[in-house]
Amino acid sequence: MQKFLSRTAVAAISLAFATEAMATEWNVSLWGKRRAFTEHVEKLAELVSQKTDGEFTLNISYGGLSKNRENLDGISIGAFEMAQFCAGYHRDKNPTITVLELPFLGVETLEQERELSMALYDQPAVQEDLARWNATLLMPSPMPQYNLVGLGEPPRTLDDFEGLSVRATGGIGAAMEAVGAVPTSMSATEVRQSLDSGVITAAAFAPHAHMAFGTIENANWWTTNLNPGTVNCPVVANTDALNDLSDEHREALLGSIEEALDHYVDNYLNNTMEAWGPALDERGIERITYDAESLAAFEEAVAGPAAEAWIEDMSARGLPAQELYDFVTGKLAELKEGS
Repeated sequence: MQKFLSRTAVAAISLAFATEAMATEWNVSLWGKRRAFTEHVEKLAELVSQKTDGEFTLNISYGGLSKNRENLDGISIGAFEMAQFCAGYHRDKNPTITVLELPFLGVETLEQERELSMALYDQPAVQEDLARWNATLLMPSPMPQYNLVGLGEPPRTLDDFEGLSVRATGGIGAAMEAVGAVPTSMSATEVRQSLDSGVITAAAFAPHAHMAFGTIENANWWTTNLNPGTVNCPVVANTDALNDLSDEHREALLGSIEEALDHYVDNYLNNTMEAWGPALDERGIERITYDAESLAAFEEAVAGPAAEAWIEDMSARGLPAQELYDFVTGKLAELKEGS
């Protein structure tokens, strides 16, 4: 009996070690708090756990693993296995994907943003760019066109933007500069304090971020249709960690991306956007709408020069800038024709 128990105990211990060895845990670095911007990552974690019966889990951290501007660095050294970042936070680290942040690119819907991003992420030059950080692009975080929330006297015409200090990154910052505003690049988590302290008087965000980071709490105006562009914020995996996954776990992860993005877009359209109007009304925030002539002049002054400057800058770095720009504009035209 003693021998039987001993053998049973050994078998149980061996099984426990084998089960533990099969389990995989990834740490995921996000920031802020759970919001529309992170719903695809939350859904991905849910799907991966379901498909692997809990053997593969994504442990999501909101700011506990890294600062948002350092997520790509953390991925590069394997400090965590997955992360989200925004290209405009550090354009020199990910120059190829900043083509998606050019002002007035013409993206009209979240689905177009999603498909356009995924298509660009497949381009060899883009994959090579991110490979410098040992990163594999998994999926975008599609966002609508940015608009401004601000304090004080609202800019009722584009001329009124002269001297306005505004939080704006990437191509949106270039657009703001073109109308005389003074753009400042800062991470999303710094914006509310900067507004409240008077460091800036306006902030450019998509609606979910205005709500999540509290920029509407003390604001008194919002631009409804400035629409200068948006920011591209990919979710990436550490390439070594991705390659080390078992075939089953890798398929569970990569095979869940489309469903996670479906959930993200549905949630943004049916929850976030439905809540946006009432949130403005509750706080008495005035909506500022610009006439078509002013917007056309704004786009004409910004879009062409910004694209030309981007192509010249990126070409000087040895990147196939013209090819990437042509690919993006051509793919977007294709998506619009098919919609």
